[in-house]
Amino acid sequence: MESRPITDEEMEELREAFSKIDTDGNGYISPNELHDLFKAANLPLPGYKLREIIQSLMETGDSNRDGKISFDEFLTVIHDLKSSDVAKTFRKAINKKEGICAIGGTSEQSSAGTQHSYSEEEKYAFVNWINKALEKDPDCKHVIPMNPDTDDLFKAVGDGIVLCKMINLSVPDTIDERAINKKKLTPFTIQENLNLALNSASAIGCHVVNIGAEDLKEGKPYLVLGLLWQVIKIGLFADIELSRNEALIALLRDGESLEDLMKLSPEELLLRWANYHLENAGCSKINNFSSDIKDSKAYYNLLNQIAPKGDEEGVPAVVIDMNGLREKEDLKRAECMLVQADRLGCRQFVTATDVVRGNPKLNLAFIANLFNKYPALQKPENQDIDWSSIEGETREERTFRNWMNSLGVNPRVNHLYSDLSDALVIFQLYEKIKVPVDWSRVNKPPYPKLGEKMKKLENCNYAVDLGKNKAKFSLVGIAGQDLHEGNRTLTLALLWQLMRRYTLNILEDIGGGQKVNDDTIINWVNETLQQAGKTTTISGFKDGKISTSMPVLDLIDAIQPGSINYDILKTEDLTEDEKLNNAKYAISMARKIGARVYALPEDLVEVKPKMVMTVFACLMGRGLKV
Repeated sequence: MESRPITDEEMEELREAFSKIDTDGNGYISPNELHDLFKAANLPLPGYKLREIIQSLMETGDSNRDGKISFDEFLTVIHDLKSSDVAKTFRKAINKKEGICAIGGTSEQSSAGTQHSYSEEEKYAFVNWINKALEKDPDCKHVIPMNPDTDDLFKAVGDGIVLCKMINLSVPDTIDERAINKKKLTPFTIQENLNLALNSASAIGCHVVNIGAEDLKEGKPYLVLGLLWQVIKIGLFADIELSRNEALIALLRDGESLEDLMKLSPEELLLRWANYHLENAGCSKINNFSSDIKDSKAYYNLLNQIAPKGDEEGVPAVVIDMNGLREKEDLKRAECMLVQADRLGCRQFVTATDVVRGNPKLNLAFIANLFNKYPALQKPENQDIDWSSIEGETREERTFRNWMNSLGVNPRVNHLYSDLSDALVIFQLYEKIKVPVDWSRVNKPPYPKLGEKMKKLENCNYAVDLGKNKAKFSLVGIAGQDLHEGNRTLTLALLWQLMRRYTLNILEDIGGGQKVNDDTIINWVNETLQQAGKTTTISGFKDGKISTSMPVLDLIDAIQPGSINYDILKTEDLTEDEKLNNAKYAISMARKIGARVYALPEDLVEVKPKMVMTVFACLMGRGLKV
């Protein structure tokens, strides 16, 4: 029996499954992690069959014999297993697992029909989180509070308002509230809200490929939960970063440099944070937020360490009752632990069952919420630390990072320079702009300890070579070493050319392959404005008039007549605050009419030509679709 190809929807499911297996988020899984997955899924497979599957993965899936399996290697093995009895048993058992709902349906890609599963636990957790977050928002009272035991969530996201609000909670001011349609909603204004939510989610770094407004309007569970998790996670992780929380330096270990600490992902920092407090409590460390926390003992000791001791002004002490540790049953012990977490206002995301089962996603969210509310870290008074080296992310860097993440690069980029030091993400971006990569020339992790730098440098040299000779980029003075060492100016120069080519490629695809340059975009903008009877024009992407955002707003109104509410705008003699007010509205309205804009309002006010170019290019792409 031949196995049919993996569809796009199945690919997303497999990526989600892989992320659940890959609890440490390093992009690879081990046989032990696979065993944990089968065990956690309560699969009715005998031990010998589990061993056979793991043996098969190691023999046929681990192509580079490194003892670890990447997502691509995982995909190959899954494809081979799809038609086997083992795969059928696995799928059947997964769908029978308590807490997993199966949704049958036919996709555009596969007339044979596909089946999507979603987690009841995740739905329950997200509903409770959203209810608490939006309970006082008057714009959401038509759907809040939602009942977590029903499908309220999948209906509530259908008009786009809740999604827009959650995006703003995760990354404040992403969406201008004036752009959200809130009253007398029609199918058209709902579509606009959903466009605004999806394009804004992409702008903050969510991977929204294969998710459309129609999917959200229909409330497709697996897509709704997938998008919500990304939005919630971005918000939870926002402050788990050294430049935004200098007290994290307390986690620096002997022999480590500040640079080493700054390279850690939010997940790695959370694990280190938990172990820091567990070590202070004289307890054993944990290696993950799944199997190692199932007995709740680590959680109990963590809560006891971070609970306020009453020594801070205005913060009353909270004494954690440790008696629950004596409970013999894991489930009862977990419930007692959560009662104590509730006293800290941190019961969100997990139930006792989620703890005992070791749900990695929800336990990660639980820990992140604990950290955000009670980090219990003191910034060390150490004169040897060079505080000036802790630089916050610039707007340009954040825009590039969010753009890359929205394209689904793996692993996710948390720190722009250190996460590009082996060029693996750069190679993925080359493929996005249709520059072929010879993957046989690429060194993949895990790298040997002694030769790690050399292997990464070889990758970076190849990345620069591709840029110069295949992509025909201007990379004068840029060497592989500059990428590997994180030279800001030169790395950003390459990233800008990648983003520019990506943007122009989209325009060329829409325009039937016709080549596009800056002059093409400028001429189109002015012609479109003139045909719509607008008086604004631009001389280029450095034109000072752009600081008012009026050329952008007029262009949006030209593309979709009547979309701009000019009554709320200041058009003459603008102060800096009024310019920013206009720019916030302009960026949100561009996304609302369907343009996937990554630039920020400040880019328009300050007339940053590179980002201004992307705004007009995205609007041109939207205009050509009319």
